[in-house]
Amino acid sequence: MATNSFGRMFTVTTWGESHGPALGATVDGCPPNVALSAEDLQQWLDKRKPGQNKYTTQRQEPDQVKILSGMFEGKTTGHPIQLMIENTDQRSKDYSEIMEKFRPGHADITYWQKYGIRDYRGGGRSSARETAARVAAGGVAREALKALAPEIKITGYMVQMGPHKIDRKKIDLAEIENNPFWTPDADAAEMWAGYLDGLRKSGNSVGAVIEVIASGVPAGLGAPVYGKIDTDIATAMMSINAVKGVEIGAGFDSAELTGEDNADEISFVDGKPHFHSNHAGGALGGISTGQDLVCRFAVKPTSSILKERATITKAGEDTSIITKGRHDPCVGIRAVPVGEAMMACVILDHLLLHRGQVGKNQGHIG
Repeated sequence: MATNSFGRMFTVTTWGESHGPALGATVDGCPPNVALSAEDLQQWLDKRKPGQNKYTTQRQEPDQVKILSGMFEGKTTGHPIQLMIENTDQRSKDYSEIMEKFRPGHADITYWQKYGIRDYRGGGRSSARETAARVAAGGVAREALKALAPEIKITGYMVQMGPHKIDRKKIDLAEIENNPFWTPDADAAEMWAGYLDGLRKSGNSVGAVIEVIASGVPAGLGAPVYGKIDTDIATAMMSINAVKGVEIGAGFDSAELTGEDNADEISFVDGKPHFHSNHAGGALGGISTGQDLVCRFAVKPTSSILKERATITKAGEDTSIITKGRHDPCVGIRAVPVGEAMMACVILDHLLLHRGQVGKNQGHIG
């Protein structure tokens, strides 16, 4: 399976399984002399780690990241950075009853059909636990961005749980870290608490929509056709386990707009272009406009639920299954720091590509 890497200049290869001894990432292409420590990465892993409240899986993992290479005297050397996170609370016995059965909605059946072997202990590489490695790598990208382009800020939050959306008139970014759902709408958080608690107690799960915004991104990142920055953002988000849909800017809502409504009009203000709106989501022709890069992705309900579902065995026999163990009633909650990490990796990759090919923007306005 030779498809565990992403990025071109800043590349990330994740490794490890949900119930293996450890998982992690190999980060290559990080510029030298970037100040970096395990603590810099840990703050993001702490946002993602399980067992923080009753709304996430009760698997107790400290998710302590170790930096094994690519560092000297507190700074990156430019060589590959090896990151490792040990697994400490695996309960593989919880999955012994499903070794011959396929969980509906999970990758069990496709992994078996393709490879003829699968790690039934929590899903192996198809488990959402793989995303811990992405968050660690994203922490490296954030520190590099801080050194190269400190004006860039990446913020993610939940905007929908099941059918329940936030009220965008009530968005307060200061509220995001004040509730367990990473949402900027305090009223939505209160309503979601009761809604999800009911689903959790009944053994069910629900999906969610996450929005990630990168502000302060300079104009000019990305390239036409196959090197579009929005294409790479969409690919990065879609690669996250459990993600089933991605949109940039107005996304699917743009299908309901007329050309007159959708066009982001432009004025020249204070010596630079000023866009009156941002239906494009911060990219035109695959190149960043200087506006906020705006992305949303939909996370499906957790497939492992305490509800009896019809399935088949590897022998082709009809049967039923109830997936025991510790699972997120809404895996979208812990997807927020994952989405932020992927955005950071993509932006850093494009920033390095831009520096290598163009250097400074060639076209001037005014």
